[in-house]
Amino acid sequence: MKRLALFAASCVLGVACKTAEPTPEPSRASSPAPVAVSAEPSPGTAPAEPAASTLPPGERPMPPGLDAEVMDPSANPCDDFYAYACGGWLKTTEIPAERARWSRGFETVAERNQAVLRDILTRAAEGKGDASPDDKLLGAYYGACMDEPRLEKSLPALRTHLKKLTTLKSPQDVASAVAWLHARDVNAIFRVTSDQDQKDSTQVIAVVDSGELGMPDRDYYLKPDLKMREARAAYQAHVQKVFELLGDAPFMASRKATGILAIETRLASAALPKEERREPEKVYHRLERQGLKKLAPAFQWDTYFAQVGLPAGEALNVTQPKYFAEVSALVRQQRPSDMGPYLSYQLVKNVQTALPKAVRDEFFRFESTVLTGAKADLARWKKCVEATDDALPHALARPFIASTFGAEGKATTLDMVQQIEQSFERNLGTLAWMDADTRAQALTKVRKITNKIGYPDQWRSYAGLEIQRDSFLDSFLAADAFEQARQLRKVGQPVDLTEWFMSPPTVNAYYNAATNEIVFPAGILQPPFFNRDAAAPVNFGAMGMVVGHEITHGFDDEGRQFDADGNLRTWWTPASDKAFRERVACVRQQYDGYTAVDEVKVNGKLTLGENVADLGGLKLAYAAMEAYLAKHPDQAAKATSYRFTPGQQFFLAHAQSWCSKIRNEAARQRAMTDSHSPAFLRVNGPVTNLPQFQQAFSCQAGTKMVAPAANRCEVW
Repeated sequence: MKRLALFAASCVLGVACKTAEPTPEPSRASSPAPVAVSAEPSPGTAPAEPAASTLPPGERPMPPGLDAEVMDPSANPCDDFYAYACGGWLKTTEIPAERARWSRGFETVAERNQAVLRDILTRAAEGKGDASPDDKLLGAYYGACMDEPRLEKSLPALRTHLKKLTTLKSPQDVASAVAWLHARDVNAIFRVTSDQDQKDSTQVIAVVDSGELGMPDRDYYLKPDLKMREARAAYQAHVQKVFELLGDAPFMASRKATGILAIETRLASAALPKEERREPEKVYHRLERQGLKKLAPAFQWDTYFAQVGLPAGEALNVTQPKYFAEVSALVRQQRPSDMGPYLSYQLVKNVQTALPKAVRDEFFRFESTVLTGAKADLARWKKCVEATDDALPHALARPFIASTFGAEGKATTLDMVQQIEQSFERNLGTLAWMDADTRAQALTKVRKITNKIGYPDQWRSYAGLEIQRDSFLDSFLAADAFEQARQLRKVGQPVDLTEWFMSPPTVNAYYNAATNEIVFPAGILQPPFFNRDAAAPVNFGAMGMVVGHEITHGFDDEGRQFDADGNLRTWWTPASDKAFRERVACVRQQYDGYTAVDEVKVNGKLTLGENVADLGGLKLAYAAMEAYLAKHPDQAAKATSYRFTPGQQFFLAHAQSWCSKIRNEAARQRAMTDSHSPAFLRVNGPVTNLPQFQQAFSCQAGTKMVAPAANRCEVW
């Protein structure tokens, strides 16, 4: 249901996750000897952080929260820190057949969470839950999803819905069909939703934006290289196969597939490139309804607005005027009946989880061979857990929270967040490039950040939602319609500052510039990110970096354009603005020079915000760790009794939470579409700029993890 705020929310992981397995080749430059697991300095090199323990290195215990088996002590941390911290794990770990990517952090934690959710849902489906209204909804929805024999009988119901989309005779029919789909969150041609007015953060307005494509990004339709031409051919063959499975003759299915690819190519050509969507001003155009009608007159907007479920009113942000001009041209030039196959495929793609196995298998075949590289489809129960969490997130979250997350975890995390916010405040005073006026506004903004930890204070109601145990397709559409109606009802209302845009079991975190808030769901607040038994530097390096990352998003190239109240406005002086742009240009250039997979380079512009947040997050968390240990000498003494110094523990904890492997197909897709850099670069990229890292591991100039002074990047 894709509910993060459209233009101003940034995640540590993101909807499209980031990783790639390749690591840099060993440096041929002179460097210190590889650091052993004991982390003893090379002969003749004075350690920057002497260990307080008098025990011999081999007898010192590993810091709680770190795993020596994950490491590769033969690698040189100053040449490839990711290989040093994660090399043992990389050598022994295989990506599960059903996954495109596997990590020691996000995917492993998500798998654990799924097992907890499965137990909750199985009990609900078997009538062994608490029999509350939410429990009954969960049981009915999950039970219907798991009822595979009934799924095999779902095509007649699907065809009934498809008739609404295939008997189109007029432009009004097209508008009605699109409205019917949009009311069920099927984003054909374009999408409609509600969002905060970027220049009046107190109000919610309607938004129309570009729609979903059958392939991940416009580049799949437009790039001329061989890989993308092969992807287009495979996609067209896939769409044809889907229509054959729905009962079309091959020649008819082929015609439909050709037409669908042509329509989507036109839409892709008109859409803003993903890099430009990161610029808030480029996706904010208050044209209102009348302005949209003038811009795109061929589409029957009065018919559409009357049926889609939006409240009356003119307020409307048209994110991409050029795109909607093309929508008008498309509708004018296509016969209404020719739009039917395109709209039909959009519905089928959206509800594929509720269809017979042959159809589901075809979608998996295409996605695995072209996009993910997965060798097996996800187990049915995992798909149903995901579907239920998407449809009924708060109903499922309440029992999850009750069994996994206590008040102690919330308080401990909040304390860490506040420490790192204070670290940001202290750091502001050290930035010579920022003038006093801009610094004062930045200080106001960080002090107004709202911190949401674990789970919302108010749970959402599902009163009025009807779930049918004997029809997962109808239940799926009903849940989507219920949520979309909730979203659209917000239009014209004050912003609800208590709302969460992630479900609490989610293994992620986000910063939302429109509300100036950071959100840490309970799902991520567990090992290896957070462990109440871990050494303090370990928690600061793993979870603390996540916290610092999200805080920094408020001041990255996108988030900095919003003020303390979430309004899009200029609050920087020209001098500080110029200095900031020079510093982020350094980060962009650094990441433009990296290779993600094969011949595909990292897109430094697309990933700029996340890379700035990674760099700032590590610096802030490290400073917070130092301040914490200075105030807690008992914890400092304990931290220095382990096999690694506190600084080394910090960076190892950060790296070990990102140990990841990914299949080449998925790595290629993410490099083209994801705003996050590959995992190995989220470890190696920032540390090359951090003197704290180089000091911790006694790295010398000329090694790969030490950027030359002239090229070292620092923003926050």
